[in-house]
Amino acid sequence: MLTFLVVVGVVVGGAYIYRHVVVKGKRCTSKAKLHGKTVIVTGSNTGIGKTTAIDLAKRGARVILACRSKQRGEAALEEVKRESGSSQVVFMQMDLGSLKSVRSFAENFLKTETRLDILINNAGVYMQGRTEDGLGMMFGVNHIGHFLLTNLLLDRLKECEPSRVVNVSSVGHNFGKIDFDCLNTHKALGLGTSFTAVAQVYCDSKLCNVLFTHELAQRLQGTKVTCYTLHPGAINSELARNTSSVLQTLLIPVTAFFFKNTIQGAQTTLHCALQEGIEPLNGHYFSNCTVREVYAKAKDDAAAKKLWELSERLCGLA
Repeated sequence: MLTFLVVVGVVVGGAYIYRHVVVKGKRCTSKAKLHGKTVIVTGSNTGIGKTTAIDLAKRGARVILACRSKQRGEAALEEVKRESGSSQVVFMQMDLGSLKSVRSFAENFLKTETRLDILINNAGVYMQGRTEDGLGMMFGVNHIGHFLLTNLLLDRLKECEPSRVVNVSSVGHNFGKIDFDCLNTHKALGLGTSFTAVAQVYCDSKLCNVLFTHELAQRLQGTKVTCYTLHPGAINSELARNTSSVLQTLLIPVTAFFFKNTIQGAQTTLHCALQEGIEPLNGHYFSNCTVREVYAKAKDDAAAKKLWELSERLCGLA
């Protein structure tokens, strides 16, 4: 009986420590005010994107909510305004799965807005399929759409420097790989539809985010534009909304206890966007508001350059 109670105590104690140390995590400590600054947050109609937008609006920024769904984007617009108490929030429609839509958004933004100080590439999907342009869905939305958007807005970021680009990745990038043969042949990171195959492609797309940031940092040398990538933590959000209903049901108790809420999950994004003095860490990867070392494959100069050049061709920048 005593042994049983000790085991129960250890399990309960371990769970408590995990929840209050790992899940809770560090908070962004920057007190930066953003009056007169403009920020774009993609995928800001839900999850950590919306929470990030609310925080930035509270700090006085003009916040552009870049979202695919007009209905959900307009609903988020009202919520962000209400929660932040700011009227300097704008919804602009953009579908990262459509290169035409990304170009249209960038053109509209550059015509109507005079500044861009922070670009937060937050949006992501977890599903197989094809984009409007025939790209693998996760490759197209999680990487190519943001790659094109960033490049189209880079001159404006340079005009407003010091400025920042923040790419939301995942610890899943550690399990990713880039199959350039598959990309060249099928314009996708992988073709499988099994649970493990879809998870692999998601991890691959997150590795693309880290390699993109690595190469972007090289190309931004000599400017005062810096870029960072990050793992936000395991988040209790809507990322799994396209998975099976059975899996979603099974995940409810797990995500409720072991995953961060959106406020906790937004902290590393905010740290990368706002923290003073991290400019020397241009191109680095962060987790729990702390810079982290990455595996060799995530800072491979040749792979990062190859991915950049392939991305340029696929979205018509080359």
